[in-house]
Order: sequence, then C-alpha cells, then structure tokens
Amino acid sequence: MNKGNGDARPFAGIKVIDLTHVLAGPYCAYQLAVLGAETVKVEPPGDGDMTRVSGAIRELNERGMAPYFLTQNSNKRSLTLDLKAEKGRQILKRLVAGADVLLENYRAGAMDAIGLGYEDLKALNPMLVYCSMTGYGGTGPKAGHTAYDQVIQAASGLMSVTGTPETAPFKVGAPVIDYASGITAAFAVASALFQRAQTGKGQHIDFSMLDTTLALMGTNVTAYLLNGTLSKPPGNANPLYAASSCYETADGLLMLGAFNPDQHRRLWEALGRSDLAAIDTWHDMQDKREILAGELAAVLKTRSAKEWEDLLNDIPVPASRVLGVDEALSQEQLQHRGILHRHDDVPGVDGPVTVPLAAFTYDHGGPSIETPPPELGADSDAVLGELGLGAEEIAALRDEGVV
Repeated sequence: MNKGNGDARPFAGIKVIDLTHVLAGPYCAYQLAVLGAETVKVEPPGDGDMTRVSGAIRELNERGMAPYFLTQNSNKRSLTLDLKAEKGRQILKRLVAGADVLLENYRAGAMDAIGLGYEDLKALNPMLVYCSMTGYGGTGPKAGHTAYDQVIQAASGLMSVTGTPETAPFKVGAPVIDYASGITAAFAVASALFQRAQTGKGQHIDFSMLDTTLALMGTNVTAYLLNGTLSKPPGNANPLYAASSCYETADGLLMLGAFNPDQHRRLWEALGRSDLAAIDTWHDMQDKREILAGELAAVLKTRSAKEWEDLLNDIPVPASRVLGVDEALSQEQLQHRGILHRHDDVPGVDGPVTVPLAAFTYDHGGPSIETPPPELGADSDAVLGELGLGAEEIAALRDEGVV
C-alpha cells in the first residue's frame, strides 16, 4: 500500500529483466516490481511460464492465467522471446544494454551455454546486477541439479523436523521455501544496487534455495554443529516451554505464546494460579514443563478458543485460535493493513482477482500495484518497438517463432 502522494518508490527508474519461471524467481521480481521497478517478464513463445498452465483451475490453465501465475506477476510486462534462437538472444542483449537487473533461474551453467551468462552480459553492461537463482547454487557437486520447493524441503532437513515423531518427515503445507527464496533474492538484488551506487560496479549474485532454507533453520543448524543436538519434530508443542504450545479448548485449538517469564507469570495469574505464576525462571519453566502442560490442557478446555484469545491478548499474552485459510483471510486486521490488492479486471480471467501485495507499508513511496498480471506476450510489440524494431520486423520475428 502506497500512502504517499506521488513520492517515488525505491526502484523507480530501475529496469529489470525477469527471465525466471515457477514461483521463487518470479516472486523476487514481483518484490522489485511493486516497489517501482520497470519489469519485463521474458517468456518462451507457446505456453510461457509453466505456472500459466499448471494449476487447480483447469479453465484458467487453458487461458494461460492459472492462479500460481496470477499471484506474483502484477506490475510486469510480458515479452515472448525464444532464447534458443540467435535472433532471440540478440534481442535480449539489446534489452540488457539498457537494464539494471537481470534475474534468471535456469539450471546452473545453462545461460553460459547459450552465451547469456554473467561474463557475456557484463561485457555489454558492466553496471548490470545479474542474479542467478538455483536450487543448490552455482558451485559444488550438486550445482547441476534442478530442484523445486518440495525437493529443497527434503534436501535441507526441514521435513525431518516438521510434524510429530509419529508423522515426520512432513512437507510444510505452503511453498514457503519458494517465497522465502524470492524475498531473500530481492534483498540480495536491492543490496547489490545499493553497493553499485557506491562503487559504480555491477554484481553477479549466486543464489541458492538450499542455503536459504538452512538460514531459515538457523537455530537447528547451530545447535547441531555445536554439540550434535538433533532437533526432533515437535508437532504443535514446544518441547521446552508448555506455555508456548497448542491446546484444545471447548471448541477448537489455541496456540499460546507465553514465551518469556513475564508473559508466563501473567498467564498463570489470569488463570488464578499464583502458585504456578511463581515459576518465573527459564530453567524452572523447562524443568516443570510437563506439570504446566497438564494444568493448561485441563483449564483451557473450560472455555472457547475465541474467549481465551480475547482474554489473553488483553493481558497481554500472545495467543491465537488455529484458523483455516478462509478464516484467516476474513480477519479485519488484513483489511486494515492493505496487504491484499484486488484487481477488478484481469485479461483472460472472469471476475476480480485478489493477490497479496507486500508484507510492509511505507509512510510514502511504498509498495503498490498498478497493472494486473499480463497475458502471454501482451507487451511484446511495445517492448520491441522501444528497442527500435519496426512493425514489419516484429511481424517477421513472429512468423519465425522468435517472439
């Protein structure tokens, strides 16, 4: 949500070439686009980005506007370009000459093999920030392996600590690694642009989804490397602290977050148990975990989850009902924050489309959406015209299947 009145967004004037596909790469480009970057999404002629045609809504798949695609492609223009063709590669190079950022997430070495690697394009534009997003990074024995979110969840150990001892390993229900990778890569690009402003030099970013996931599991990684402690899948219970766990209530589940001693004390005082409120050190909270958990399990069943949520947050002690996605999206808080943007008219889609915008706001010049996700190749003529190609030349390229 942009609260400003015409203030320039952070990446206004920055030109981004988005060669990525699926979720992580396009989400990186989306973060830059909602903050003002002029973003051209380059897609292969035919089906385009695979997320256009691979989703749960068959009708939208057939139109090339599946929900996966709709989620992270607002504020972009679509140019179809066959990079396997020499003419397509030459057009991309003309785009690169005037660009600030290029994002790609092909298999490591694939861009070098067709003459579009960092060293090739750096020669054309030394100021270019070139971000290569891969599953395992561009170096090492697994550099050539391709991957998706679920594969990295497996390779990182994340699945091994998700679920309960009886159900693990378990995949996280949303593609969190794709989106965490997109956000992290956008931060890397933003940092490189800031660095360029100080040094005058472009940059090559070697980005790894596996590295991102291990960073997200930082405490698990550090504990193991410190003394060999392997985290066990905890389910909905914190293995150390009873008051930071999930419990049944009279009508549903409640997640507690009374993590520190002060919150722990306020929780038990509110429950009328001054004796348990006196347990106010980290060590005592750990040592008496099972006793405290048993007491909480009994008392929390006496009221509804909503009653407990309201009572505890007023103290304040962090607590929330366990909601479904439908319930979560109906929260008034989301409407107040403006995280959801509604497109009333999206080409190729019947009816409005609502997508997440950004997880933050600015006082001025903040994230905003101006244009809906484009149909495949919707902007090809305009983008090619800006490069100086005439109508006849563009028509010939289309006949040849280059665009």
